[in-house]
Amino acid sequence: MTVETSGTAASAPGPAPLWRPAPERVAGARLTAFHAWAATRYGAPAPGAGDPGADYAALHHWSVTDLDAFWRSVADWFDVRFRTPYDRALADRAMPGARWFPGATLNYAEHALRAADDPLNADRPALLRVDERLEPEPVTWAELRDRVGALAAALRGLGVRPGDRVSGYLPNIPEAVIALLATAAVGAVWTSCAPDFGVRAVLDRFRQVEPVVLFAVDGYRHGGRVHDRADTVAALRRGLPGLRATVHVPLLGSPAPEGALDWAELTAGGEPPVFEAVPFDHPLWVLYSSGTTGLPKAIVHSQGGILLEHLKQIGLHCDLGPGDRFYWYTSTGWMMWNFLVSALLTGTTAVLHDGSPVHPATDAQWRVAERTRATVLGTSASYVMACAKAGVRPGRDLDLSATRCVATTGSPLPPDGFRWLHEEAGAGLWIASVSGGTDVCSCFAGAVPTLPVWPGELQAPGLGTALGAWSDDGVPLTDEVGELVVTAPMPSMPVGFWNDPGGDRYRDSYFTVFPGVWRHGDWTTLTSRGTVVIHGRSDSTLNRQGVRMGSADIYETVERLPEIAEALVVGVEEPGGAYWMPLFVRLAPGAVLDDGLRGRVTAALRGELSPRHVPDEIIEVPGLPHTLTGKRLEVPVKRVLQGTALTAAVNPGSVDDPALLGFFERLARERSVVRPSDYGG
Repeated sequence: MTVETSGTAASAPGPAPLWRPAPERVAGARLTAFHAWAATRYGAPAPGAGDPGADYAALHHWSVTDLDAFWRSVADWFDVRFRTPYDRALADRAMPGARWFPGATLNYAEHALRAADDPLNADRPALLRVDERLEPEPVTWAELRDRVGALAAALRGLGVRPGDRVSGYLPNIPEAVIALLATAAVGAVWTSCAPDFGVRAVLDRFRQVEPVVLFAVDGYRHGGRVHDRADTVAALRRGLPGLRATVHVPLLGSPAPEGALDWAELTAGGEPPVFEAVPFDHPLWVLYSSGTTGLPKAIVHSQGGILLEHLKQIGLHCDLGPGDRFYWYTSTGWMMWNFLVSALLTGTTAVLHDGSPVHPATDAQWRVAERTRATVLGTSASYVMACAKAGVRPGRDLDLSATRCVATTGSPLPPDGFRWLHEEAGAGLWIASVSGGTDVCSCFAGAVPTLPVWPGELQAPGLGTALGAWSDDGVPLTDEVGELVVTAPMPSMPVGFWNDPGGDRYRDSYFTVFPGVWRHGDWTTLTSRGTVVIHGRSDSTLNRQGVRMGSADIYETVERLPEIAEALVVGVEEPGGAYWMPLFVRLAPGAVLDDGLRGRVTAALRGELSPRHVPDEIIEVPGLPHTLTGKRLEVPVKRVLQGTALTAAVNPGSVDDPALLGFFERLARERSVVRPSDYGG
């Protein structure tokens, strides 16, 4: 058997990859089989002999230049059940406004439960629930189908009809999956928030879509503590006047409050689910942007668009199918939860981990992967780096023999993170850093099972994703930093925003900088070898002496120091043309920000990046605020430091700890009295 190699063993000239899949792995990948089949059936370029990189590049080029044939091939390969036929896959490729599979009807939930049709799967796990005890509890395919069928019938009995909105205030538990699938089966529209969201954050979201049903948990456990949510749920019920029913999910065992329906009663019985056939572009769910500077955008995705995009991503890019297990640490307030549920589309078991990512210890996610025999472990870059700092050694201490891939998202995984995974989690592991967004509920670039992995780089753009890096004047760039753009439509692009009838808000969000082209708001580099590098958000760009810099490089360098737990950097344009670039640091326990540590930070940035990357000041903070999905608040902090009122700079309901913003507000007031006249660096 050929051993998958690391970069240290490669002899090719130039930079060596950290990992390269063995020929047997390439040959056995679902992507390889799809490529050969699409070449004979849909005119894809025939795969060559022995060069997976060239094969993928040719397949990708076909997938973005013949969109109609590519997406028809995806639907055919995965045997999508269209209730009514379609004439063509893409009737209008305008952005915004692309029209996919006109005339077709289908149902997402029907495909998610398709594996239950096979009697051999009846007692096999569709879901594995894991709480902070880290002991997996299965929900079989038969149980999942029966509960979805019963709940869908109950929703219809409550008067829920196609297009109505159904909301969930639930953690990552089987009940949330069942509620989503029952909602989709009816043709209603799902939307959810995690129970760590406060009343204001939830109402900012749910009020926009006016749900008729609320599934609400009585509380949750996190970090070994119980968090009661009875008062929060009562406030939500008062704040959502359009509710016809509230369904009580007793995770803590409390009785249903007055007027609420009981989960167990609604899901009892076992009638087969009835799936409403809906148009391809019928809304499936509403996701939300972070909402840091106003009401969150209510982003609407379609049943058909998500079905096809997620079949492609999970079945081809993640290389998952029947018998595999997909674990991604997430919450119901993040798009990755929706992506995780879609593992069911391919017959893959979804692992639902509810609890703290680091309880009872930092290695909690690795232990979940071990105990669930996860094929793919999905996590965040910050978790990987926290494990590295904590001295976690999962490859030595745990049995990860079932795990083929570790995937990360949320922020760019730095090269050190790649190397740590390779050295400490397993040299045979496929490391897939991926990047996409809530906006498309998918990935623009990332996992490709047939390609090598270079540290700090995403393997390639995804199939069907016409990814580009453009200069300010719209010139495509290679091996240079540019704006991340998508130049052709994707089925999972939003069908629109809720309550945006003219589409103006949707158009302004993505299509005004480059008309007719999706501008995502990230800095990226497309390399000449076909890989992708993400540098951070372009709307929080640092600009020193006319040179634009991404914050991700600074975080990677600074957070490598053991004394720095987390950092935040912003560039503040000030009156008179001055430019102030402070670096805010949250220190590790026991660390002190003295001249010695300041010197080490400065030396690391100057030596590993450039003198321009050295901040004007290094300032200790008690903590750093994040969005509710864990992203750093660079733009709001910058606006506060420029003198914008806190209430105008950020929506407090979108922040994990709004009190931390007070530090930056006080600093802005102090600086308005005394401002440095010049900033070095």
